[in-house]
Amino acid sequence: MDGTFLDTWHQAATTALGLFWTAFWAFGLGYLISAMIQVFVTRAAMRRQMGEAGPRAVAMGTVFGFLSSSCSFAALSGTRALFAKGAGLVPSLAFLLASTNLVVELGIIIAIFLGWQFVVGEYVGGVLLILLMWLVVRLTRGFAPVAAARERAQESQGDAEAEGGAQDDWTDRIRSRESWAEVAQRYFMEWAMVWKDVTIGFTVAGIIAAFVPRAFFEWLFVGGADPGFWELLAQALVGPVAAFFTFIGSMGNIPLAAVLYGNGVSFAGIMAFIFSDLVVIPVLRMNATYYGWRMALYILGVFLVVLVATALILHYGFAFLGILPSAEQVRSVTEREFFAIDYTFWLNLGFVVLSAGFVAWKVARSGFAFTTGQGALEKTLFGLAMLSYLWLGIGLLLGG
Repeated sequence: MDGTFLDTWHQAATTALGLFWTAFWAFGLGYLISAMIQVFVTRAAMRRQMGEAGPRAVAMGTVFGFLSSSCSFAALSGTRALFAKGAGLVPSLAFLLASTNLVVELGIIIAIFLGWQFVVGEYVGGVLLILLMWLVVRLTRGFAPVAAARERAQESQGDAEAEGGAQDDWTDRIRSRESWAEVAQRYFMEWAMVWKDVTIGFTVAGIIAAFVPRAFFEWLFVGGADPGFWELLAQALVGPVAAFFTFIGSMGNIPLAAVLYGNGVSFAGIMAFIFSDLVVIPVLRMNATYYGWRMALYILGVFLVVLVATALILHYGFAFLGILPSAEQVRSVTEREFFAIDYTFWLNLGFVVLSAGFVAWKVARSGFAFTTGQGALEKTLFGLAMLSYLWLGIGLLLGG
């Protein structure tokens, strides 16, 4: 085989594992929070705090999301836990948008690769996404199968809480060894539900990063040096398409976003690209698993509308204020060092220990209970995940 191809294969495998290593602690944190919500927060308490789409409930969903900022898969799990416990649709979606867009570590990476204007755009845009989502849901709520989706969410997380237990004091639960054993069980279940999607997603991301030339993404966007409204709209619409090809969400897409901006893509197009982590195929599939396909497609439609509108509002707002960034300010993208001894290493080490402890506890109590999943789609994904491990293993060996 051609040496260049083998070298690129090794790079693809290394990049895939590096991206997962970068995100592992965020997965663990998100799933830990999700498991704790499922065990310690009662339906009655959630209905009191976030059961209606009022300003207080939406604000609480936003704050909770910001405090639990995490990757897309973990945020989806946390959102499902809140919704299943009785949180309203709008507060639940506010939590989801906040936990994936109002993210401190994302702002740091954006500042490194793109500059302060994009950091401001990320945080202002995160708030705009939530406000516009609230408006769109109010206008279209009749199309959302909320009751059926909540029932499906409760089934998908095994929510068997009795209404009589809704009055239990959460402080008693948090001191209970049995409750923490249940947290370990739920934490294991969260990983068991998404491991196939995560494996395939990161493998594809590594392949795209190594094999697909940057020129493809530059061709995907349209517009010249001074795009008009229709060109900006086209770029904002193409942003989710480009995010589909990169597959893995905002954290891994920021270096590519810098490349795109340096090659003429507008501010609106870049912000739409960054905001698109919740409208990619793996997220749609997870929402369908949690809520059913009708609700998953409804959420997809709402998010597409609000992210395109937010990207355009930000572009014209920044232009009006005279703070649109210039492509010349974008730093050149260099090879990322994924496995340095830095905060990511120590956070990952902590969550490796936590995860190992939870898994051992769960297995000691109820066994491993490994399954490939039911249905043709789940079995296909299982096969693709096994092929992904084979691809990654061979790719790593090629670097020896």
